[in-house]
Amino acid sequence: MTNRMAWRTLAAFVGIGFLMAPPLAQQHVLAAASAPAVLPVSKIVLYASGVGYFQRDGHVESNQNLSLRFKIRDINDLLKSLVVQDFDGGQVAAVTYDSREPITTALKSFAIDLTANPTLGQLLNQLRGEAVEVITPNTVRGAIVGVEKKRERVGQEEVVETEYLTLYTRDGLRSIALPQVQRLVLTQERLNTELQQALGVLAAGHDTQKKTVSLDFAGSGRRRVRVAYITETPVWKTSYRLVLSDAEDPFLQGWAIVENTTDEDWEAVQLSLVSGRPVSFAMDMYTPLYVERPVVVPELYASLRPQEYGQELDAEEQVIRGRRAQLEADDQEQERRRSRKPSSAEVMPRAMGMAAAPAEPGDKLELHRTVASARGEEIGELFEYIIPSPVSLARQKSAMLPIVNQLVTGSKLSIYNQQVHAKHPLSGFRLHNPTDLYLMQGPVTVFDADVYAGDARLADLAPGQERLISYAIDLKTEVEPVSAAAQRELVTASLRKGVLVVTRRAISEISYRVRNRDQRVKTVLIEHPFRPQWKLTEPQAATERTRDVYRFALSVEPDAGTTLRVREEQPRQEIVQLTDAGPDVMAYYIRAEQVSPQVKAALQKVVQLRTQLDQTVERLQQNKQHIADIVEEQQRIRHNMERLSRNADLYTRYVQKLDAQETEIEQLRQEAKRLAAAETQQREALQTYLLSLELE
Repeated sequence: MTNRMAWRTLAAFVGIGFLMAPPLAQQHVLAAASAPAVLPVSKIVLYASGVGYFQRDGHVESNQNLSLRFKIRDINDLLKSLVVQDFDGGQVAAVTYDSREPITTALKSFAIDLTANPTLGQLLNQLRGEAVEVITPNTVRGAIVGVEKKRERVGQEEVVETEYLTLYTRDGLRSIALPQVQRLVLTQERLNTELQQALGVLAAGHDTQKKTVSLDFAGSGRRRVRVAYITETPVWKTSYRLVLSDAEDPFLQGWAIVENTTDEDWEAVQLSLVSGRPVSFAMDMYTPLYVERPVVVPELYASLRPQEYGQELDAEEQVIRGRRAQLEADDQEQERRRSRKPSSAEVMPRAMGMAAAPAEPGDKLELHRTVASARGEEIGELFEYIIPSPVSLARQKSAMLPIVNQLVTGSKLSIYNQQVHAKHPLSGFRLHNPTDLYLMQGPVTVFDADVYAGDARLADLAPGQERLISYAIDLKTEVEPVSAAAQRELVTASLRKGVLVVTRRAISEISYRVRNRDQRVKTVLIEHPFRPQWKLTEPQAATERTRDVYRFALSVEPDAGTTLRVREEQPRQEIVQLTDAGPDVMAYYIRAEQVSPQVKAALQKVVQLRTQLDQTVERLQQNKQHIADIVEEQQRIRHNMERLSRNADLYTRYVQKLDAQETEIEQLRQEAKRLAAAETQQREALQTYLLSLELE
């Protein structure tokens, strides 16, 4: 078989997911042309999102194979990101890897099934009809007919079963006891290949933690090749040392903490550290996926299935247009950023090591003389620290690498937040980043006057930006917050179609009393909660505002105090239904100074109409009650008349009284009709007037 045919054979095995040993007749060809290549790690880029870029560079000769071992958990990232390059005219013939199919599934796919750990007899039974060569020690050639078991007596009482191989030879059928077989050779090359592949699967299954990825390079001569991929790595971390002094500019030193959790040593690799948050996710690309196919039955027996309909085309086009516009905006922003000239930091002297604290009182922390910093560059939306010297790090070891060694600017201050500490502010520092470096978040150890002052946390800080950090409690400064009683003031009142719309102003006020017991002037930064629904009225503007708080800067003299009053207002609306409002409510708004004369006049008119209507309703109720009283009296009289003689004087008086009451009832009912009509008219007049009101 030629080399070209051999590589085609290797490429054909990519489809089944693993590459087995070649047939015996081909082994010497591949051994001569495919000595394993070695590609050491030459470049590593660690990202803050928990992945790392690994680049391997080396050379191959002619047709050559490279095998790399990866942890199973890294295979998905590898399949998603693998880049293989042959720079000098060669080609990448195939990339193959061990399948994740269960071993039993893989073994059952071969002509010789090794799944159940078969005996020699069971194995030969699978090969019935195949030609073999048996050494017993005589050589016998023939085709396998089968394997049978015979019971044989050993000694006088013991009986054992012995397997016999039946062969069809040129001389006819021949039976050979398997215990007598010294060697058995399959004469068919195809079966040898199948057996070797099945054994390879068994061997690969012994290591359940790692899988082999094979890369085959095809070409002629010595060529430069590269393999690069992304795998999961620990997030690299940063820690800083900030040195403060009244006589000198602040100095910031930063260290990156990296960990080599791989299974190989890093030898003189080019290491870069990238800050930012690139999107990174894991996807299962290693597990074989099978599509569930529907079972098709004849139409006569098939029932109607539920239907699924696509989205309306116009709606889909709107979504597509929105995505396209967003992509165009992103492209323009990236082009603008690419047009900017990358900046870099000055590399400081290369001397490793630093003292965690002064060795003796009076020693200065001259950190700028101790380490070299990394070179920083913008790469798109990210920022990269390039370690200037090659890095060597043994497997399962960690290291601290210097990345920042810069003078910075800023100022000391005290930061008060009632939710953090009710009595004292925190000693803080406003750190400005004048460098070209993007400072990644991390802890900061602060030294003040060459002694340890406390620890702080630094959030991500881009070049040119500033950030507050705090590192200790300022015991020489005290703040007392005093809250005033809640207030609500009437602002305006307007009429809208029978509704009185009242605007009130809720007032929240708190005073911060600050006392400085130190012997130097202090800047105290008061943090006050920011509430979007409230408007700041005093002071008119804050010194600065974040998403969560206002900040007010106060300068406090030595051994003195000052007070900051923070006043906020919130408008609130109330709805008063004029048809239901009582006289006291109406009188309150008529007397209020904030209500306009037009609204007051309208309210007085409403009160007048309401009064007339209420009087009519009251008279109508009195009328109905009078009628009810008369009817009740008549029932009493009729009950008494049933017991009297018609000739009795009292009976005659009752008759006369009933006659007078009937006349009165008729008059009252006429009056009730008139009052009911008046009530309807007055109610309609009130409603019409209310609906006509549109006054501020």
